[in-house]
Amino acid sequence: MIFPENVGPQLSIDEVSLSQGELYTFVSNKEGKAKKNTLVASIKGTKASDIINVLERLPLESRKKVTEITLDMAKNMQAAVTPCFPNACLVTDRFHVVKLVIDALQHLRIKYRWEVTDQENEAIALARKQGKTYSPKVYDNGDTPKKLLTRSRFMLAKDASKWTEHQRRRAEILFREYPEIERGYTHVMELRNIYSCTTKSVAKQKMEQWISKTNRLDMKVLNTASRSIEYHLEHILNFFDHRNTNAFAESFNAKIKLFRANCRGVKDTSFFLFRIATLFA
Repeated sequence: MIFPENVGPQLSIDEVSLSQGELYTFVSNKEGKAKKNTLVASIKGTKASDIINVLERLPLESRKKVTEITLDMAKNMQAAVTPCFPNACLVTDRFHVVKLVIDALQHLRIKYRWEVTDQENEAIALARKQGKTYSPKVYDNGDTPKKLLTRSRFMLAKDASKWTEHQRRRAEILFREYPEIERGYTHVMELRNIYSCTTKSVAKQKMEQWISKTNRLDMKVLNTASRSIEYHLEHILNFFDHRNTNAFAESFNAKIKLFRANCRGVKDTSFFLFRIATLFA
């Protein structure tokens, strides 16, 4: 489905699952505020060539009016919108960038949790052979090593200034026992703080310094995230021009998912899309 009359200067593109994991790509107009005149196009699938075939049906004059498109770090989305909107500046969503490095940090936490679980299983098996009862180590906050790593998930995703007293105490124990996690957390928060910069030139300098520092830290999970950020750096830095994010598209997707839930799922996809068009196009 395409709605040329809804094309505006600032668009968002993202994918959403409608039924049984089938993905649809939605192009939306930020000026619509997730109400009428929001939906620009709905395309089945996420293949770049399919998206291009549909978007090229929009009048060229309308496509030339688009000055900015916010999107995630998916390569297929960038490949799809670049030829369709010749005058548009691509902006990689800041939340996807921060989430990428936080996921890398969580991967490190999970790695340690599996190691602790293996050690605990071995200790339990040994205790059984010796006819003893296994008692895990308990820290002064009441956490066992496995629980400490499990309960630190949300704490590591927040700035230290937003920790509760219990989280602050848990962080002290976690960082004491696993200093590599502390190094990773500090480095992730440094990237997050770059987004408080008000000028693009300063942000670029700090982002390049962060990438360089990542290489010196020699942490494999963060190195992988750093290379991805370096690859998308040009589009990431475009955020500092107008500080627009893809939060609008995520909010629009949330509305669609809520509508899907209220309908108790989707049996007839065509009719569901018709209802979405009636509400948002």
